Order: sequence, then C-alpha cells, then structure tokens
Amino acid sequence: MPFCTVCGTQLSEQASFCGGCGRSAGPGAAVVPAQTAQPLQYEIHGDNLQVARLHLKPGQEVFAEAGKMLYKTATIQWETKMSGTSIGEKLFGAFKRKLMGESLFFTYFRATAEGNVGFAGDYPGRIQAFHLEPGRSILVQRDSFICAQSSVQLNIAFVKKLGAGFLGGEGFILEKITGPGIAFIHAGGDHLEFNLAEGETIQVDTGCIVAFEESVHYDIQFVGSIKTTLFGGEGLFLATLTGPGKVLIQSMTLEKLRREMAPYRSGGDERSPLGALGGILGSED
Repeated sequence: MPFCTVCGTQLSEQASFCGGCGRSAGPGAAVVPAQTAQPLQYEIHGDNLQVARLHLKPGQEVFAEAGKMLYKTATIQWETKMSGTSIGEKLFGAFKRKLMGESLFFTYFRATAEGNVGFAGDYPGRIQAFHLEPGRSILVQRDSFICAQSSVQLNIAFVKKLGAGFLGGEGFILEKITGPGIAFIHAGGDHLEFNLAEGETIQVDTGCIVAFEESVHYDIQFVGSIKTTLFGGEGLFLATLTGPGKVLIQSMTLEKLRREMAPYRSGGDERSPLGALGGILGSED
C-alpha cells in the first residue's frame, strides 16, 4: 500500500504523482512495509517522568530523536543516519531538523527477534502517543518529538500568520507528524486534551500549546486591557484555537521550568529580599 513520503496521502499502484502535494509517486513513493501491518505494542510508565516502553516483534522498526533512548535489549539493532535517499535530501532534511530544534540524525531501531526499547524526554513531563491514520497529520511544538514507527513522516511546518509567528511563543516553526503509524511526543507537566467542535474556541497561554490537528485554526490575540497586560502576569498575548479538532496543552513549559530553577542556580530566591542579598553577595562583579 503506497503513501506519499511528504504528505502521507494514499496512492494508487499506478499513480505517477501524489494528488495531495504533487510530488512524484515513482521511486520516491513510500510503501508501508509489511512489519508496520503488525500492531505496535507499547506501554507508558510513570507519572511526570514517563518512559515509553516499546515491544518490537521481528522486523518491526522505529526511529527516534538522538539521545532519547534509555535502554534496549540485545535483539534490537540500531543505526544512526540521516533520512532521505540522495545527498541533497539528506542535507535539506538535516537543515529542517535543526530549525525544528531536533538533532541532525535520527537513530533507527530494528528488531531481529522480539525485544524491547525504552524512550523518555529530557525534563519532567508526560509522553503522548498519537495513532495516525494514513494521511492524517498533527502539528506539535518544536523539540517535542521522541520516536515513531518508520512509516511515520516528520516534517517542518510554518505558521500561516505573521502575528502568530512573531508573538505565538513557538515562533514560525512547528513540527508536522503524518501517518500512517504511531508517534510519541514529550511535553512538560501534565496534559489536557480538548475536542473542539466546529467554531468552538479556546484561549491558551502561547507557550502551553503542545499539539493540535490541522483542522484547528491557530491565531494570536491581544489579552485586552492595559491593566491586564501590566499586572495580569500572563504576558501580552494569548493563542486562540478554533475548532473543529483536537488540541493538547501542557501545564509546565520548559521556559517556566528554567525561570523557576534560576534562583537555585544563583544561590537563593531572587524574588525575596534575602535571596536578592544572597545573589548580590555571591556575584563575582
């Protein structure tokens, strides 16, 4: 069963071009391997320091962001490589991954016999698994991808509006994950999922968006009054997401975690008088 390597659209056996994006469907078309027909068995362990434990059958393969693996059994063979068939595709793919906040290389894990491999994020948070049908895509925040079945396509996506790009907290760039297959992402704190109906809107702190479906309209709005802007403590803008589609948000962003940990790195809570004094006395200036 062939699928486009760019957009995931299902193709007919005789197709010369993809009807979804126009890419040539000849040698470049992706054919779902027989091993992906087997359901991927997995478990997500833990609470806020979660681990995705994947149970691979012979021939099954997944690829992961470099440095996300925790363990593997000896029956799992691994190889680090760039994606793409030509030098140009590999270099362009590496460039796109750097823009997405990911590493230059992916690591591929293939089972020669039944075995296990475990993956985790880099900071406290939760892992979310997306079961994507052929051609279905999900947009996720930069640097959140962990691993996926080899039939899944990971690509770069740009926000459609300049205002959302400049003020949205995530910049212009998001990651686009396209099925078929199961993909795993990681984000901070706990997660909340919303299933928005047609025309239903939710307003979210700009940095707290984890993922949303392509059908969801994404924009940025000014918070309101000057008093709210100055004293509300929520920043100048909120992200507005309008259905239909699913939206996933996180309770803790990496930026908030860094900000809260900063007083401890400097030797005290700088928001208190004693912490401020300790920061002054501990300064080398």
